[in-house]
Amino acid sequence: MPLKNRLKEYRARLGVNQQEMGKLAGVSRQTISLIERGDYSPSVSLALKLAKICNASVEDLFILEEDEV
Repeated sequence: MPLKNRLKEYRARLGVNQQEMGKLAGVSRQTISLIERGDYSPSVSLALKLAKICNASVEDLFILEEDEV
């Protein structure tokens, strides 16, 4: 099941670039880029940290797209 996210949108609202977001979250710019592109699913702790930084709930930031059967 793909994990969609709105991290780029929330990051833009904060006015920070990927490098700055990475520093705030304690990860690399590349990790932020991978998450935004949907190529990497963050750990629960990283998802919680990103949500806190963005002043959002995890559910607002990340959306689990269920496969249609």
